[in-house]
Amino acid sequence: MGLEQFGQDTWWLVLAKVLLVFVFLVVMTLFAIWYERKVVARMQVRPGPNRVGGRFGILQSLADGLKLAFKEDIMPKGADRVVFFFAPVISTVAAFTAFAVIPFGPMVSVFGEKTPLQLTDMPVAVLVVLACSSMGIYGIVLGGWASGSTYPLLGGLRSSAQMISYEVAMGLSIVAVFMTAGTMSTSQIVDAQRHGQQTEIFGWDITLPGWYAILLIPSFVIYSIAAVGETNRAPFDLPEAESELVGGFHTEYSSLKFALFFLAEYINMVTVSGLCATLFLGGWQAPWPISIWDGANQGWWPVLWFSIKVILLLFVFVWLRGTLPRLRYDQFMRFGWKVLIPANLVWILTLAGVRTVQDRDLSTVQRVLWIGVPVLLVLAIWMFWPSRKQAEESPGVAGVDAKKGRVGATKGFPVPPLDLEVPPSPRAERVLVGRSSTSDTERETVSMGKES
Repeated sequence: MGLEQFGQDTWWLVLAKVLLVFVFLVVMTLFAIWYERKVVARMQVRPGPNRVGGRFGILQSLADGLKLAFKEDIMPKGADRVVFFFAPVISTVAAFTAFAVIPFGPMVSVFGEKTPLQLTDMPVAVLVVLACSSMGIYGIVLGGWASGSTYPLLGGLRSSAQMISYEVAMGLSIVAVFMTAGTMSTSQIVDAQRHGQQTEIFGWDITLPGWYAILLIPSFVIYSIAAVGETNRAPFDLPEAESELVGGFHTEYSSLKFALFFLAEYINMVTVSGLCATLFLGGWQAPWPISIWDGANQGWWPVLWFSIKVILLLFVFVWLRGTLPRLRYDQFMRFGWKVLIPANLVWILTLAGVRTVQDRDLSTVQRVLWIGVPVLLVLAIWMFWPSRKQAEESPGVAGVDAKKGRVGATKGFPVPPLDLEVPPSPRAERVLVGRSSTSDTERETVSMGKES
């Protein structure tokens, strides 16, 4: 599908596509909320929603949305009223806009008009999705700042740092897709995964798999991890950590403003899942063995395959939420900067080296040397790099002080002694002394407390 096929639709067809994208995202949001509650309930051996909408509770999400709409809208006195109002709007609008370049299917006929099942496309469509996801974070940051409260401000600051870290990792993870497909257009990336790629490795002609999730599995894994961090989902939901920040950036929000933040979070989940399906899982193309059927990738059937892929990716979000505990903030940031980004850079350099070797007319021995020597060098550096245990045992570095109970002092976090004894409460002593009728046992307790 070429880019020249876009921009030729009539006005009513454009409005129909906009309405289709809006309805799809809203319905997927309602479904994702119900789906998450039912799956987590299943994991915890309980029924979940089963009252509103029959025995399966399929209307529970709609009932919760109506409930939020009729709640009282409260605005703190110290809040910046204009920014406080527009912050959730920014997050929601950016979330809806990002889905405009995601393809749902091939060319179809709508009332005699030929049109692609995609709102629009451009040579840098994937960068538009990343830009919209970055703009959505501004709504969270501004909402936390405009609330005029400490906990929302901390949640907004956490979100800005999280966005910088995992946006870089997500952007680097799809560089390999651009290098392999040769384009940033979402529709053309889907077309590039339609058939397997013929290549020559060490003199043998090999057909590589079409889906980039198999061909570029390091990029797929890194993108999946970065997407969870980008959408503030567990175990990376640090900006709204209830145990630390009450509710994070939306603590002071209620009614429809809170509902917009809630809607934006779930739409972002659908967006990153749709982008993942587009970049790594063949987009709207049917999986094998359904693809053997000639009509599987024609007409409106691709919308079904695309929706199934998105739902399976949403299941991974729910699975992580019901399985993993929340990370500590320093661990979360260290993982992004010291693991994901370096792994991305090494993978991009490796892929670039492999493609350079394939493009050159080299013998088998030369190809082995070009690929094998860098790999052996990286393995040697990894094997002989001083480990953390050696660093702790080296002189001059504080390690584990068993006598004082300071475990993990190397990381720089103050830990109280393990043999800490709680002294008797002074308040209990004052209560006992202040009583008019004090028994002998109570007098002995008070005296023993003073002696200790």
